[in-house]
Amino acid sequence: MPPSPSPKPKPRRRQTKKDKSPAPNADFMPHPRAHATSLESIEVQPRTPLSSRAPRRGHAGYSAEEDEFAEQVELSLLGEQERRAAASDLTLEEEQAYLAQAEGKKSFSSRDKRAIVLLIILYLIQGFPLGLALGSVPFLLREHLSYSEIAVFSLAGYPYSLKLLWSPIVDSTFFPSIGRRKSWIIPMQIIIGTIMLAMSYHAEELMNNPGEHLYTLSAAFTSLVFFSATQDIAVDGWALTLLSEENLSFASTCQTIGLNTGYLMSYTVFLALSSEDFAKRWGVPRLTLGTYLFFCALMSFGVTIWLLFIKEEKESTSEDISVKAVYTTMWQICKLRHVQILLAVHLLAKIGWQANDAVTQLKMVEKGLGREDLAVTVLIDFPFQIVGGWLAGKWSRGDKPLRAWIYAFWPRLALTLLFTLMVYWFPKPPISTGFFVLLVTATIAQSFAGTIQFGGISAFHTRISDPVVGGTYMTLLNTFTNLGGTWPRYFVLKGVDLFSVATCNIKQDDQLVSLKAHECVSEHGKTACTELGGECVTEQDGYYIVSAICLGFGVLSVIFFLIPTARKLQAVPVSKWRIYS
Repeated sequence: MPPSPSPKPKPRRRQTKKDKSPAPNADFMPHPRAHATSLESIEVQPRTPLSSRAPRRGHAGYSAEEDEFAEQVELSLLGEQERRAAASDLTLEEEQAYLAQAEGKKSFSSRDKRAIVLLIILYLIQGFPLGLALGSVPFLLREHLSYSEIAVFSLAGYPYSLKLLWSPIVDSTFFPSIGRRKSWIIPMQIIIGTIMLAMSYHAEELMNNPGEHLYTLSAAFTSLVFFSATQDIAVDGWALTLLSEENLSFASTCQTIGLNTGYLMSYTVFLALSSEDFAKRWGVPRLTLGTYLFFCALMSFGVTIWLLFIKEEKESTSEDISVKAVYTTMWQICKLRHVQILLAVHLLAKIGWQANDAVTQLKMVEKGLGREDLAVTVLIDFPFQIVGGWLAGKWSRGDKPLRAWIYAFWPRLALTLLFTLMVYWFPKPPISTGFFVLLVTATIAQSFAGTIQFGGISAFHTRISDPVVGGTYMTLLNTFTNLGGTWPRYFVLKGVDLFSVATCNIKQDDQLVSLKAHECVSEHGKTACTELGGECVTEQDGYYIVSAICLGFGVLSVIFFLIPTARKLQAVPVSKWRIYS
């Protein structure tokens, strides 16, 4: 952050007569080593404002959550006159902040506002390559490749779900002169921009014949996702120290807004502008993949230059641990029983709607939904994603941070069933206005529920993570969150082809001869049948079978495992999740 100017002397309140009796010295009170009972965690402190109190966070046996609770209890014991007397030695601004806290109000400082803008922009840069690799490029490839071949390309998203493996290196290795987080963010953005710049000159050649360049495309986008994931490790860790403790839950809001905006631009906005029909309808030039990659490269370079002028404040911890120690710490975190349970929850939580996320939109486009119609649907949905991110940060504060995440399960499962039925009864083009309104409404509801879950679980991660190893701890939890949506995708796409039954119907001498075909989705599959003089027909679509399997498993896991377990996990004290602080 830029260095703040030296503050000028601020006017202070006139001192009132105070009780000269000595206050009990809490620093010499013994602290319990463990929480045997709830009474042992109570510490009697002088009734002074929080800003003038020595921090207790580093003391064994105390957590940030208990500190905040104790502060609220102490304030509630004071009357109005006592509160003002306690704040009499503060500046006018400090007194207002203190009295606002006594009334239960949280204020955003200018430092927090600058931090929020910075985090949104950094997450935005991450959204560009992710939107291409996980969104728009698979759509463009669908016209040329089978679902099994698209499954190969989907492996490009795995580095984002496996970043845990190298996160300790990012968390522990840095140049002090540059900053712990900027030491990684700046070079990663330069590399990402360079790769996109190089790809922009060969994008059309690769996309015109993706069958021959499938592995080249997969390798290029895997590299982009890998470096974006490395940047994400540093940004997640930086978020823990950029924001004040009472506003940490809004780190997930920054991630939701930034990532979703970048993902939207690279996914639906790019798909719409790259469509020839959209360009003709609205009289705008068609946007090519090469041009968009060039734009993303310039954005990445521009943000990197801006970061050079931002000073990274030194983190408030004196701990400086080695790479080996971070891996050891990560293993210690994984050995905690409640952490193991949380990781299992993440691996199973998204299976219920995995077929919907991976295949439904591809199926709708296959049945005649235009790319521009899809883009309009998601553009309408975007403001609701922003509102959902803000509400998730708000609802995730308090003693039940997973409440919103739990409640959102049922609408997501119900909407998954609705989308499966919509694909089954998808009308022949042109699509009626009524069906399009239903599609838009369902998309908004699904995205809103997903954003609430994403923001809720991210806020929970921010709350329980240990700032000493913030990047590694956050990455450990986010890795399994992402992995829960990544590991089933390959098998879902493979399963669609596996359970599908396709035939090539050939007329010979007034007789219909049916030959078994591999698939009737890609241009290759249709062309192979056409060359034989036949028509490729899909007799059984494996999408419905895979969707039913995922939905059935999702309902059972939510009822018997996910919701009961989540309620238990959110009741675990914050101190039990941490290693150092």
